Amino acid sequence: MKHTPYGYDFVGGVPVINEEQAQRIRRTCENYLSGMSFASAAAEAGIPREPTIVKRMLKNRRYAGKEGFPEILPQETIDRVEEERVRRARKMGRDQRKKKGPPEGTVWTGFSAPKIKISFSDPVKQAEYAYSQIRNEVKR
Repeated sequence: MKHTPYGYDFVGGVPVINEEQAQRIRRTCENYLSGMSFASAAAEAGIPREPTIVKRMLKNRRYAGKEGFPEILPQETIDRVEEERVRRARKMGRDQRKKKGPPEGTVWTGFSAPKIKISFSDPVKQAEYAYSQIRNEVKR
């Protein structure tokens, strides 16, 4: 693991709840569900973070007791926070996911080239040779 998730400490290689931080996480959820924004809810609870960080933090599966971590939040609370987030996004018109793929009328292309086997001492000739090896493909 790259870092210890907020709300936990490792004791003897085992994750244990840091009760002070866990209370802040629980309070953040309460604040958010009472109508505050992610950033305001977290700041009031003593966790000043950017809204996207707070949102990602409250979606962390480990807080529900997954992946070998003790439970800080019941899954029902995590689900309620997500439902509220979706409800607010719809109300504000932010629930439209961007379509994947190229914009209408755009053709995507891909490029590939074999490993360059010939070396030239002249960098211009080397570049010309390397570029001559590129094959382009139209992807539909």
